[in-house]
Amino acid sequence: MGEHPQEAAAPAAITVRTAEIAAALLIAAGAVVVMVSNYSIGAGWAPDGPEAGYFPLRIGAIIFLACLFVLWHAWRMEPGETFVTWPQLKQVAVILVPLTVYVAVISFLGIYVASALFVIGFMILLGKFSWWRSIATGVLVNVALFWIFEMQFRVPLPKGPLEAALGF
Repeated sequence: MGEHPQEAAAPAAITVRTAEIAAALLIAAGAVVVMVSNYSIGAGWAPDGPEAGYFPLRIGAIIFLACLFVLWHAWRMEPGETFVTWPQLKQVAVILVPLTVYVAVISFLGIYVASALFVIGFMILLGKFSWWRSIATGVLVNVALFWIFEMQFRVPLPKGPLEAALGF
């Protein structure tokens, strides 16, 4: 429909069938985790009513059954329809890879330093902003967030070695 000519000719990186099978398996695995964890905390009926895991276990079972239906339906599909092409997947990776690194780095550097580096990196590499404007924005935004969360709302967010060195 609204595809660009070069995207229409690009080879499929992932087919619709593969995407649906992968999504069904991942969500089914999550549903199994929900069912097992809620069974272990009690998913039956106690004298005073349902136990803590009663409803979550049943919701997990419904999700699991829905995943089995999606899996069955996807397995019967023709494997040819394109879900995403390589150029489209590259555009997703441009955001997903740095975002994954950012989330991993939060535990080592703290959320404020990691966020400042994330903003600075995106502004310089993708936005093509000047280095001084990128650094100023990254630092000032995170100083404002620190003031809002830590000082006004008194909600402690993960801190790293810089905040520890500054006594925060």
